[in-house]
Amino acid sequence: MQSNVSQKSRRVPLKVACVIVAVLTLACAVVLFVLPSEGGAEAASVKQGSTGATVRQIQTKLKNWGYYTGTVDGIYGSKTTAAVKYFQRKNGLTADGVVGPKTAAAMGITLTGSSSASTGGSGDLNLLARLVYGEARGEPYLGQVAVAAVVLNRVKSSSFPNTVSGVIYQTGAFDVVTDGQINLTPNDSAKRAAQDALNGWDPTNGCLFYYNPSTATSAWIRKKPVKLSIGNHVFC
Repeated sequence: MQSNVSQKSRRVPLKVACVIVAVLTLACAVVLFVLPSEGGAEAASVKQGSTGATVRQIQTKLKNWGYYTGTVDGIYGSKTTAAVKYFQRKNGLTADGVVGPKTAAAMGITLTGSSSASTGGSGDLNLLARLVYGEARGEPYLGQVAVAAVVLNRVKSSSFPNTVSGVIYQTGAFDVVTDGQINLTPNDSAKRAAQDALNGWDPTNGCLFYYNPSTATSAWIRKKPVKLSIGNHVFC
């Protein structure tokens, strides 16, 4: 009887040891599983040293907007970093040279693994609504749709970048980009106006420019033939 007890007492530590080994093995597996996912989270920001299609997209946009003069090669080097910082400074963002969720949203880019690359709806809709809110929030609704339509008319024109973000962030195109109002949260009216324009409503019948005659200082734009007036804006 004593012999059996002795054998059982020897088996208990062995079972405990097996449990410990199993727990340690599971812990190692968890660590190995977690590490790649953390690396995936880092993919939600693109920075110096990154390569690939997203980098080429960033370089292309910055080049079209006049921020980047280097080669579109998909390699995030010092020139791309400098261009990103330039873009960030101009748009009221932290100038760290890293394309994270906020900078990506401003550029109209969706980053892999990022749930906040767009701050509401589609990237084009949200960005267009922000432009409308910044440029025309005091205007009648028809005038807000007209401002959005001008942006979309430029997208269609061969004389301008071929994306909504490219048109809006083209250097010197819109005052609200320069003064940072593009980063304000749009109201429902601006969102609806942007959506109506995206759905094809163009009160301007193809206009590519607009300005406020009371505040515009550009002699160049005043030479454009005016087609119509809505609220405080004339469209040409």
